[in-house]
Amino acid sequence: MPVSASTLRDIFGAAFTTDPAECLAYGYDNSRRQAQPDAVVFPTTHEQVVALVHACRTAHTPLIARGRGTNTTGATVPVDGGVVVSFERMNRIVKIDADNRLAVVEPGVLNGDLQTALAAQGFFWPPDPTSSPYCTIGGNLACNAAGPRAVKYGSCRENTLGLRAVVGTGDDLRCGVNTTKGAVGYDLTRLLIGAEGTLAVITQATLKLTPKPAAKATLRASYADVAAATAAVARIMAQPVVPCALEFMDDAALRLARAHAADAIPATGALLIVEADGDAEDLPRAIAALSVAASGAGLIELRSASDAHEAETLWAARRALSPALRTISPDKINEDVVVPVSRLPELIARLREIAARHSIPIVNFGHAGNGNIHVNLLPRDATEHARAQAALPEVFAAVIALGGTLSGEHGIGLAKRDFLDQALDPAALAFMRRIKAQFDPDGILNPGKLLPP
Repeated sequence: MPVSASTLRDIFGAAFTTDPAECLAYGYDNSRRQAQPDAVVFPTTHEQVVALVHACRTAHTPLIARGRGTNTTGATVPVDGGVVVSFERMNRIVKIDADNRLAVVEPGVLNGDLQTALAAQGFFWPPDPTSSPYCTIGGNLACNAAGPRAVKYGSCRENTLGLRAVVGTGDDLRCGVNTTKGAVGYDLTRLLIGAEGTLAVITQATLKLTPKPAAKATLRASYADVAAATAAVARIMAQPVVPCALEFMDDAALRLARAHAADAIPATGALLIVEADGDAEDLPRAIAALSVAASGAGLIELRSASDAHEAETLWAARRALSPALRTISPDKINEDVVVPVSRLPELIARLREIAARHSIPIVNFGHAGNGNIHVNLLPRDATEHARAQAALPEVFAAVIALGGTLSGEHGIGLAKRDFLDQALDPAALAFMRRIKAQFDPDGILNPGKLLPP
């Protein structure tokens, strides 16, 4: 049975709602899935979350942590009802410690707001999803989000020092360190990151900061076809200079990008955006090395952005792709698969075969430096939607056959849950279920997500 309104009032005062119309707005995410929660609460303290977890455990009520609903896999949809915990009011940057290169934040802090605050002190936090202006740090941690800079600086797991959280028993958990090195016990911090709120509810994070680079340069490399561009990605990532971003767009993605940025985007078969950062005196050598690697068969044009405005125009076109695809297909299926960089040409070739076989448009772009490609299936009516659903298992099978995995940064949620046994062996899944039982013995934390039944 649901936690009673009187219990919620005791914990949160007036900071909760059981009104069905108000709750409806917290029952969806960017996957376009929706379910109705019984209540939505708005904590402002860790202690309130502890009390709520105890109450939900006693009442056997599902509890779903939520940031701003930007997730694309249904990970925050309350499929079994229960209580949605919205962290929109738990949004303080507790401290920025420049001397020790760390920041302590609450889960409701927006990624973009944190980046603005850090920039004023000469730092940044590397995870930079496209949704950074409106996604939360808590949501980033839940899915191990990344973005373009992950190719050089890593994802949330590489840039988080410690966490405070509440596990499914209601116990208060502190894990991690306040230092950049630590070798004490099991790494529970990395375990909770990417767990999609199924093991614990994160209430505070200690983040590792990186000094902002002194200089940055951006290359635009256009190619005759996708095969030439993906071959260039493999060459770029095989040489010593690591770009801070390496983005790929196929011809279909470029047509959409041109609608946004016109002359900044060439009408070619494929495009790479290659960015390097570092000390101003070292940057020309880095750009020269990346330019040599980007050159090869099929290259049409390689040019440097003339100034910051031209570079930002390129990036704005790249960021506009995902929203633009919604105009073509409101029910688009957006998967963020990963393969070894050297297998990218094979992946794109197989995706094109799948698109042709099922007569379904597929647009590909993403973080090529990590082998992380956003595969967008674009059904435009009910018939195409059925064909897209039939094509999806073939997409995942191709990724696994190429030594890849199902997600690089979006997570599993509901969308990919039933394919997880293709990516993990039975022993690994069995251990994951045992870990879930230790952290959440009554199964109240985000039930039905990530692990297949």
